[in-house]
Amino acid sequence: MTNTSRKPLSLFQQFRQQIKSAPPLKTEESAVFRVLVQCLVIVGIIATDIAAGTQMSLWAIPLSIIGGVWSWYRRKHRNITLKFFLAMGMLTVLSFFLLRLTQNLNDSRIVLAELLVQLQVLHSFDLPRRKDLGYSMVIGLILLGVAGTISQTVAFAPWLLLFLILAIPTLVLDYRSRLDLETIDHNFKRLFKSRQKSQKTVNYSPVSFKSISVLIAITLLFGLTIFTLMPRFPGYQLQTFPVDSPLDADSQKFSGQNKGIINPGYNNQKKGTQGQENSNSSQGKGQVDDSQYYGFNTKINQNLRGEMKPKIVMRVRSQSPGFWKALSFDHYTGQGWEITNEEEFDTIKRDRWSYKFFLHFPNTAMKTKSVIQSYTAVADLPNIVPSLSQPKHLYFPAQEIGVDDLNNLRSPVGLLEGLTYTVVSEVPYRDRTKLQKSPPEYSDKIKETYLNVPAEIEEKVRNKTLELLNNQSFNSPYEVVLFLTQAIKQNYTIQEELPFFKDSEDLVESFLFKYEGGIPDHFATALTIMLRSVGIPARLTVGFAPGKFNPLTGFYVVKNTDAYALTEVYFPYFGWYTFDPIPGHDLFPPSLEEEQTFSVLKQFWNWVAGWLPSPVTNFFNIIWTKVIVGFISILGWLWRFISSGLIGTLVGLLLAVILGLLGWLGWGRLRKFSYYRRLAKLPPMVQLYEEMLRILKSRGYPKHYAQTPLEYVEVSYYQHPKEQAEIIDEISHAYISWRYGQNDQNISYLKQQYQRLVKSVKKRNFD
Repeated sequence: MTNTSRKPLSLFQQFRQQIKSAPPLKTEESAVFRVLVQCLVIVGIIATDIAAGTQMSLWAIPLSIIGGVWSWYRRKHRNITLKFFLAMGMLTVLSFFLLRLTQNLNDSRIVLAELLVQLQVLHSFDLPRRKDLGYSMVIGLILLGVAGTISQTVAFAPWLLLFLILAIPTLVLDYRSRLDLETIDHNFKRLFKSRQKSQKTVNYSPVSFKSISVLIAITLLFGLTIFTLMPRFPGYQLQTFPVDSPLDADSQKFSGQNKGIINPGYNNQKKGTQGQENSNSSQGKGQVDDSQYYGFNTKINQNLRGEMKPKIVMRVRSQSPGFWKALSFDHYTGQGWEITNEEEFDTIKRDRWSYKFFLHFPNTAMKTKSVIQSYTAVADLPNIVPSLSQPKHLYFPAQEIGVDDLNNLRSPVGLLEGLTYTVVSEVPYRDRTKLQKSPPEYSDKIKETYLNVPAEIEEKVRNKTLELLNNQSFNSPYEVVLFLTQAIKQNYTIQEELPFFKDSEDLVESFLFKYEGGIPDHFATALTIMLRSVGIPARLTVGFAPGKFNPLTGFYVVKNTDAYALTEVYFPYFGWYTFDPIPGHDLFPPSLEEEQTFSVLKQFWNWVAGWLPSPVTNFFNIIWTKVIVGFISILGWLWRFISSGLIGTLVGLLLAVILGLLGWLGWGRLRKFSYYRRLAKLPPMVQLYEEMLRILKSRGYPKHYAQTPLEYVEVSYYQHPKEQAEIIDEISHAYISWRYGQNDQNISYLKQQYQRLVKSVKKRNFD
């Protein structure tokens, strides 16, 4: 007999043997569940493509479907080789993601979405278990969330609704799979067989059309209600700002320098019907370009006629609405404006690893508010950078930014369609009391630049200005500006069919004395020159009105027809403030206080108020303006205090603890009140029995819902002393006799026994 020793296995052999000896995976056998999960992922990918303008669906959806089919047929296999290649693919995807991330440091949402889609495609080749399908469901939900954050329109809304319709039956099947219930596939087979046999009874299906429709309707109702009541913050609450990838100036459509302005509207030369040049030229007669605003240029010609065709050019996400200022002009040419001092031009360069430009704009003694704005060009625009007044920081995808003597921002290239940048402005408040105290004391540079009026019209314009002011004495330049702006609105009208000016004809003179009005931009020119004629520094400024706020997306939708000119007036120590003399417009552009927090609720209320009587509407308006708005203002002040520093944070934490404690105590009181209110409606015998069960439960002896009263009595003899158990037995038998035997009971005696039980239980717990 020979002894043989077995050679020990290597680590690799041991690992391989463990794999072979491991029990088989418990796979998900519902093909319907797998198809629904695949549809959720597809909807998430398509929604992301629509919102971000990418084309991932072209390759991701087919590969994901192939992976899903493969994983279905290979769900019983271990697929060790496949898992190895999938791991290599994930490492490759990670490397590509890190490379893309370094190119998009300021806005990584699309890059993260691309990574998620790539990982999902790889993951789709290995989906044997319900848990793996659960990961795919979460990925689809995350992709839909990304689409919601980057979408600037409601184009992804139908996909959101489709996702909801698919998600509800998917969650039902996921729940059944967690409970190891019969798969829906078997239900469908039985349903099909029952119909073939013409049976009258049909098996229940957990994803029946009726039940799913009810769930979808309830979800939509609650979702829309929450959406309506939820506050709308039109700007960023966290300072993570979206910026495009760096621009390559040599490859752009608009290749230019910071000093110049490239407006496509001035380059579109067209011929008139009689062979006469009919263009958006910088001087002389001409026609307005139908797509580009004529005012975005170093020299603008206001002897142009015609209208633009409405077209969306920008979408703006801002914490406050305002006039998106583009350019200011200092010199009046007689029929237009120009920027004269092109030599005073600064070029600001950014750091290599940051998109942030530090802008140095004049300080103001007025209180300011930091406002964040994010702009996305929807159409090709000139190389000017619109922003709210007093921009402090600019996040822009270029190596340098130009700033001229009038503090106009210029990009080295045009704002191409899809370009995104962000501005942080220190916007000054319009405090009328302070502005009225601004003294009429101006520096020599301000006087030289912003009080220039052509000599041939200066006296006539001054006399007309004094006539409109009714030769009144005003206490401050601010009051003069307000009165004159309103006077122009009331005394001059918009002329739809205004003829061209002659070569020697002055715009302001014709506006005041010949036509008594003009096209909308002429009103700002007239106001600016009239203010200069009485010694108040003013300049012409062009830009965009806020546009229409979309409460569904949080963006202001700006069209080319929203561009117009207004007047900026200089007040010592406080800076430049805008005034709008165009009839039908407000005296000022929207201010910092005009927020869109509850815009959806407001629109819904306006619709409801149209059906209510005036007294009822007025009553609710008073409630809204006095109570709700006041409460919201207090909450806003409290939030600003809490977020102001360390002391505010500590106070906020203390308030949170106190409110949590009060809420917990209040909830306990409310539950107790509801319990006694429900108890009072019950018969006396039921009240007594319920009270006994409640006191025993509070002492750690609850009655299980599946126990009968007699079973609970039997257990109580093991848990309580004999005296207590006998009282429980007596009250329980009395309850059974009353409920099922319709026998009257001595309630007074039973209450005395209950009081003995309470005292005995409390005494025992105390001991």
